[in-house]
Amino acid sequence: MPDSTTAIPTHSAPMPDPTPIPDTELMRRLKGGGADAEEALRELITRWQKPVMGFIQRSLPDPAEAEDLTQGVFIQLWKASGRYQPTARFSTFLFTLARNLTLNEIRRRARHPSDSMDAPHPEFEDHPLRQIPGPRTEEPTEETTRSELESLIETALRDLPEKQRTAIVLCREGELSYEEIADILGTSLQATKSLIHRGREVLKARLKPYLRSGTWDPS
Repeated sequence: MPDSTTAIPTHSAPMPDPTPIPDTELMRRLKGGGADAEEALRELITRWQKPVMGFIQRSLPDPAEAEDLTQGVFIQLWKASGRYQPTARFSTFLFTLARNLTLNEIRRRARHPSDSMDAPHPEFEDHPLRQIPGPRTEEPTEETTRSELESLIETALRDLPEKQRTAIVLCREGELSYEEIADILGTSLQATKSLIHRGREVLKARLKPYLRSGTWDPS
């Protein structure tokens, strides 16, 4: 207990504002330039770097390459901030940039396939040179670890056509709505739902031999 001579403050320190600044406001500051722009960009990177990198790694599995391209996405975000309209969702704008840069890198690798083992087939952009390994001849056992299964899932994802892969990853990693995914892909809502459904069915079929239960929920 404090003694009678101890000064007790009558007012506590102000609590920080728990309400985060909306992405749209951060983009307004980024677009406006000035002292607030760099801080706004740092905050957007803090919020969105992980989901953007997760999205890119589904197509470019090398972590160092995915990190470099993620940095490129936020550099492009800075340059393209003048095109952003606050009526559009920020996530749609950001993942459109991420998808475009990733596709450009995939096309570059198609022209220079020696750059990566995971480069797309030179004649069929949607089919990587590396394919998912064939199913085991024996029954799956406990030796099939979670990390091995995740590796198989990643390989199967990369072997999907680009729009199917992008739609599924945005739905899972970016947690975007079907409407947002449709905007990013430039497709109708019904076409987007169809892409996700077909992609999930392909993944289930390819991964079934590796699963003890024979089923996998990709949602």
